[in-house]
Amino acid sequence: MAAAARRITPNIRYGNRFSQCSRTFRTTVSHGNALKNPNIYLYGTAAATTIYFGWKWMERNAVVEAARPGRRMTDEQSLRGLKLNHRERRFIKFASAEYEGQLYMTPQDFIESVTDSEPRPRLKRRILQENDLDRFAQETPILSKGSPDMFRTIFDKGIISYTEYLFLLSILTKPQTGFRIAFNMFDTDGNERVDKEEFLVLEKIFSTARRDRLNRALEGAVKSSDTGEDVEVLEDELQKSHVVDTTLLLHFFGRKGKQDLKFEEFRMFMENLQTEVLEIEFNEFSKGLPAITELDFAKILLRYTYLQSDQYEMYLERLLDRIPEERGITFSEFKSFCQFLNTLDDFAIAMRMYTLADQPISQEEFHRAVKICTGEELSPHIVDTVFKIFDDDGDGQLSYKEFIAIMRDRLHRGFKHTSRSEGWEAFKQCVKSEMKAVV
Repeated sequence: MAAAARRITPNIRYGNRFSQCSRTFRTTVSHGNALKNPNIYLYGTAAATTIYFGWKWMERNAVVEAARPGRRMTDEQSLRGLKLNHRERRFIKFASAEYEGQLYMTPQDFIESVTDSEPRPRLKRRILQENDLDRFAQETPILSKGSPDMFRTIFDKGIISYTEYLFLLSILTKPQTGFRIAFNMFDTDGNERVDKEEFLVLEKIFSTARRDRLNRALEGAVKSSDTGEDVEVLEDELQKSHVVDTTLLLHFFGRKGKQDLKFEEFRMFMENLQTEVLEIEFNEFSKGLPAITELDFAKILLRYTYLQSDQYEMYLERLLDRIPEERGITFSEFKSFCQFLNTLDDFAIAMRMYTLADQPISQEEFHRAVKICTGEELSPHIVDTVFKIFDDDGDGQLSYKEFIAIMRDRLHRGFKHTSRSEGWEAFKQCVKSEMKAVV
């Protein structure tokens, strides 16, 4: 144990140095210096590369000694063997808790999975016991006590299963008009109420579809391996047959599971979750102030996109060149725009019908289309800022196809991306992502 501790200590220290380097590099970029001076960018990349590979060497040496009592192959090895999809990989990557062999996210894990690119550093997953679940049940708020900071308040004192993770992800992209559709999917008997059994039926649908897909992969894995043990273990880590009262089940249906979920309660939960995630993003840039800058707004819009670095810089520089003075964007304006993005498919249909010939649109036409799709109006300032970002030639017209394509990446927070890079390509992509981030 003492030897293992000695190996882990420098590992953690190097990890902290790597984090400090990343923060310094991001600060330089956020102030615009790296964008204007290519030498700074190259120097930063070289320094980060050196520390990265030094960190990976220390990490590899620490793992050999400290984690020698191996209980199974690592998640990363298992993932490559199973060819899991992006959401499955991301769930396993961020899940910090385990109970009876099944992985769970905490509410904090979920928030981080949709707002951060990497999970918090941890030595290992927390193995939960029965008394931990009893304590979580006591601290889970009842439905009437839900709020836009519930996930942050519960923090790590709760669990979320993989199927619930998929459900929560779908909530983040649902427009207000889609809340009723989502509720009706659960309300199988049409009595305007959802009970626990009805909620679990939809979870079983998710589970069955996934198991069918993995069983086909399992057949191929067994043919190429002496045993299929590792494949089966990982499948069980995401979905087991036992039923556990998760945070969502306790919140929706109470500790005894006898409460019913009404539509208005369901609608409020969905709206609170959307608001909570948006508040976290907004507060990251606002630093406690009531508004963010127009440049910060542009960074938030572009942070989940797959633009090349030069394209990303072009949008930001274009905005800076066109802003006469900073007015700031409030959370109310930011939230209204993000709720509009949840109606992006309807907006695309409206634009195709409105322009017919795929012509660029004016701010007036943009306002009208948003009003048709959402029933709400965006502030003139935020629409003007969007046009300053995406208006290619400054003629006051917006190529809505380009706008929609980029905003779809933002809306889905990268979850539509299925390719997976490794090694040097992964590191280069990481550096590009860091240039989009803000300290």
